[in-house]
Amino acid sequence: MVGCTTGSFHTRSIAAQTGPQPAADLRVAESALSAGDATLAATLFDKVLAADPNSLPAQLGLGDAMYQNGDLARAGVLYAQAAAAAPADPRPQLGLARVALRERQLDVAQTLYRQLLAAHPDNPLAAEGLGTVLDLQGRHGEAQAVYRAALRLHPQAYGLRSNLGLSLILDHRAREGANVLLEVTGVANAPREARQNLALAYGLLGNDEAARRILLADMPAALADDNIRFYRSIREKLVAPSPDSSARGDAGAVQRGAGTGRDAARAHAVPPASARFTGDSK
Repeated sequence: MVGCTTGSFHTRSIAAQTGPQPAADLRVAESALSAGDATLAATLFDKVLAADPNSLPAQLGLGDAMYQNGDLARAGVLYAQAAAAAPADPRPQLGLARVALRERQLDVAQTLYRQLLAAHPDNPLAAEGLGTVLDLQGRHGEAQAVYRAALRLHPQAYGLRSNLGLSLILDHRAREGANVLLEVTGVANAPREARQNLALAYGLLGNDEAARRILLADMPAALADDNIRFYRSIREKLVAPSPDSSARGDAGAVQRGAGTGRDAARAHAVPPASARFTGDSK
């Protein structure tokens, strides 16, 4: 579920800097971060902060780079510093919520996302994050209500739609989830998570061939086959007559994206703190 979908994110345009070089470094850093080169991005954001310690875009960007590199402690410090410097800016709060979510501090993350939505009720990124938390807590009906309300305002927010599809799958409504995800995967530049969630839906519906075909677009055949076996094991437990909780446990593993070979089952993408808080998130 992470994921909150990953898709492309548009960072805020850069305000005037102290000189041309920091501005250029900042643009290159943001491009590197968008391309997934968090190490290069971190180096450049650090350079900008050395020249301008109060640069909010650099603080947020470095926080995002640290988050991508798995250094959640430093990311949290950077987001907290940015929040103290710009309390009216929602982006640092989004960063803090992302860190709490990734650390599975779900109550903390839920509080932060609810505060963001209260202050910015039309914000798709805050809704995406809150829905992700609710899904991870097993509160799929509430999560779906959050996604649907946000989609009424932002029908082209594909991260929200992808998360809604996965939420339906986790709620044992795989066919409905597949129908929602088909609306996303049919567009150009569809998020990778949407394709993988659709593969999960097909796998749980018993259409292994379609699921494998989708997975092969993003991973080697051996890994795709591993995911197919995983989907099959969940499907068999879901249709088994025994009323034990093993199927629900495996569904939780899908939701968390746990285990080698289960990358196609990652739940939700979580948007970066530097993403825009206006308009659609995708």
